[in-house]
Amino acid sequence: MRVDNDREKSGNQDEEIAPIDKIEERVEAEMKAIEGRAKERAGQGMQDEALEREGRKLQEKAEEELEQQRGNS
Repeated sequence: MRVDNDREKSGNQDEEIAPIDKIEERVEAEMKAIEGRAKERAGQGMQDEALEREGRKLQEKAEEELEQQRGNS
C-alpha cells in the first residue's frame, strides 16, 4: 500500500516545475533578449540588415517566452 502512495506522490511531483527551473527558464529568455539587442545594435553599426533582423527576431522570441512565463506564474 505504501509503495502506491509513494508512486502517486512522485507522479505529482514530476508534473510540477521546480522553482529553480522556472528561474532558469526566465534567465535564458532574458539572455536571448540581451543577445538579440546586441545583434541588432551590431548590425546597425556594421550596416548589416540581416544581422539587425536576426537580432529583432531573437528579441521578439524572448519577449514571447517571458510573456508565457508570466502567464504561467
